[in-house]
Order: sequence, then C-alpha cells, then structure tokens
Amino acid sequence: MSIESNITELQKELQPIAVQLVAISKTKPNEDVLEAYQAGQRIFGENQVQELVAKYEALPKDIEWHLVGHLQTNKVKYIAEFISLIHSVDSLKVLMEINKQAKKHNRVIDCLLQVFIADEDTKFGLDHAELIELLRSPEFAELENIRIRGLMGIATNTENERIVKEEFYELKMLFDGIKVTYFRKQASFDILSMGMSSDYKLAIEQGSNMVRLGSTIFGKRVIKHFKAK
Repeated sequence: MSIESNITELQKELQPIAVQLVAISKTKPNEDVLEAYQAGQRIFGENQVQELVAKYEALPKDIEWHLVGHLQTNKVKYIAEFISLIHSVDSLKVLMEINKQAKKHNRVIDCLLQVFIADEDTKFGLDHAELIELLRSPEFAELENIRIRGLMGIATNTENERIVKEEFYELKMLFDGIKVTYFRKQASFDILSMGMSSDYKLAIEQGSNMVRLGSTIFGKRVIKHFKAK
C-alpha cells in the first residue's frame, strides 16, 4: 500500500465519525510528507523540535504542525511562531513558557494537557491530582496567550486490549469531568487525543476524536538520530 492509499483509506474510515487524523511524520523524509500532503493530509505531528522546525521551513506553509513529543521549556521559542497544537504539555512551567513565547509573536497557542494513564515508567504526563492543581492555580488563570483545547494520553504498550481500553475509558471520563468543571463555557475545549497505530481503533471506541498515526500511514519507521548542528 502506498502512503497516498493509506491516507485515503484512513480518511474514509475517520471522516464520517469526525475523528481528526494527525500523520506522525517523525524520522520520515520530506518526500513522504509531501506524498501524504498530496493525498489531502494537512495535519502532521513531530516528536523533536529540531526536526519539526526543519520540516516547517522546507514544506508547504498550509501544513498544520503539531508537537506530540515531550517539550522542554528552552525549546518552546523555536516553534512558538508557527505551531498549531502542542499535545504534550505536562507542567505549569511549560505552559507559562508557551504563554510567554506566544505573547512575543502576538499569538494564542492551542495546547493539550498530557495526562499520565499508562502502567509504565517511561511516559510523561500529569496525574489526576496534578492536573486539577494546575487548573486551579492562580498562575494558570493569568495565562492569556494559550488556549487549552483538551487532553492527550498514551496507553500502556501491551497486547492486552482490556488494559488499553480501561486506560482510554478513564481518560475519557476525566476529559468529561474536566470539561464540565473547568471549561463549561469554552466550546473550544473539545479535543481528546488518544490512540496511535497499534491501538487507535480501541481509542475511538472509547471516545477519542483525534488519533496520531505513523506506521499505519508511512510504514515501519527507521530510527534516525537528529544531531544538533
């Protein structure tokens, strides 16, 4: 299957149920991104800030770039001018830096709060208590150049579908609760980003409306290390 036909098939599956597709293009060459772009895909996700900036500079300007990987505060300034959505906000400190850099560019940057849902030590994210604490903090209330669009989570990497389903179900329940409690008046709090190539069908079943797919579109990825210039 070509990248183009993979995109076409996925859009046939996802568009009727109003699920947005983020094509995860990390480690993929620009030619692959362009092939997906020519098939109509406009939202692409990257893990590393350096690779994201390089692709932004080289590729069509109507691409919506999402950052899905862990974001360090010192890297925010490189993407603040153009980023469409940051999926991986996991602290007030990062949020405050995004706000600061967004202000410099006279922008409001859309963000998702990443919630830790997996039974693994390697994943980033806020736990439930930290999430509530962040949303209640006076510092958060003062941030005018960010807009919280919803939540993101990464399930445990396991063959056990029951575990994955439960994790996604819990995040959907949390999303609904947070929306009612903190964002009742904001129609823009509407994104639940969960599900990757291995588990996106389960994620959609549990209420995801944005999926992050890499190998389903581009094939298995080759690990390539981006060295700092």
